[in-house]
Amino acid sequence: MLWYARYGYSQGAMGMKVLKRKDFARWQAGEKLSDAALCKAVQEMEAGLVDADLGGFLYKKRVARSGSGKSGGYRTLLSARIGDRYVFLHGFLKSDKANITLDERKALQFAGKVFLQLSAQDLLMAFQIGVLLEVYCDEQTH
Repeated sequence: MLWYARYGYSQGAMGMKVLKRKDFARWQAGEKLSDAALCKAVQEMEAGLVDADLGGFLYKKRVARSGSGKSGGYRTLLSARIGDRYVFLHGFLKSDKANITLDERKALQFAGKVFLQLSAQDLLMAFQIGVLLEVYCDEQTH
């Protein structure tokens, strides 16, 4: 079954998608950060709560750490077309790193732009080879 049909999307009208890079998913699992927390961050972005617009469709969004809150929590970097497609690219603990470098920002902007421009067919291929993974948001969270 095709991924867009499996998740309730038609091939022509994909609807909003929340995705993550494989490397981000590996980091997320190590930190025990839930998909629900990512979905909440996207929901906040849709309501206009963006922590930083870094340009080139790249955004910084704070995500609360279990038992800690946002101020001592995670920083996530994602590419987004608000209301359409969100791709989580990179994450880190605020205590581990103050911010990303200019070179990192440029690389993330480039990668994010590529992911945002993928067609339905190219997205399917990215899922099949494991470059991108679905972030599972239920109807109540998102």
